[in-house]
Amino acid sequence: MAKVQVLNVAVLDNPSPFGNPFQFEITFECMEDLPEDLEWKIIYVGSAESEEYDQVLDSVLVGPVPAGRHMFVFQVSKLWYVWKSFSMPKKT
Repeated sequence: MAKVQVLNVAVLDNPSPFGNPFQFEITFECMEDLPEDLEWKIIYVGSAESEEYDQVLDSVLVGPVPAGRHMFVFQVSKLWYVWKSFSMPKKT
């Protein structure tokens, strides 16, 4: 059995204006004490065909984490880079 189970991910402020950050309320449960940090990442999947276009928008370390149910809000404000990368002309 896994040591961590993600119970829910809620998208907050949805819908929101274009320039607003993404906000996710993440609820998870630890089955035992975790002395090390958990790394959480928000990844923009640029193409379902290849990981080449995936972009890590943000990451956060949470921990150490005691056994039990936990919740945090993960806010990503680096959306300009995603928009910019798709609006720029491709180099030849």
